[in-house]
Amino acid sequence: MASSKKKSASTKRAANKKSTKKKRWSQHVTQTSNALDLEPGVFSLHSPRSIARSLKRSADRSDRRKTAPFRSAMSMLSFYINRAGKTLSEERRSRLEAAKDELRALYHRENAART
Repeated sequence: MASSKKKSASTKRAANKKSTKKKRWSQHVTQTSNALDLEPGVFSLHSPRSIARSLKRSADRSDRRKTAPFRSAMSMLSFYINRAGKTLSEERRSRLEAAKDELRALYHRENAART
């Protein structure tokens, strides 16, 4: 009876492969998004300004985006922050949040009131 509850090795591999594929959907979106073609390592840059400038360059150059460059760049940055979730260190999160403010400044947008 115990043997009927065991999963075969191929079933386990298939389940693991499906699980891995499911976990990496956000990576796929980041790499293949129609919004913009990101420069490699853009979210791991050390300066919020350099992150924002890279996103701005990518958004301004993109001819596949469906909305304004500012909105595309801000959307991709927010998407990355939200999908990283709890795994994002406090230092990196604050750097990426600061990049939002830099992006607003680069596009001459007013900062939203923060409390």
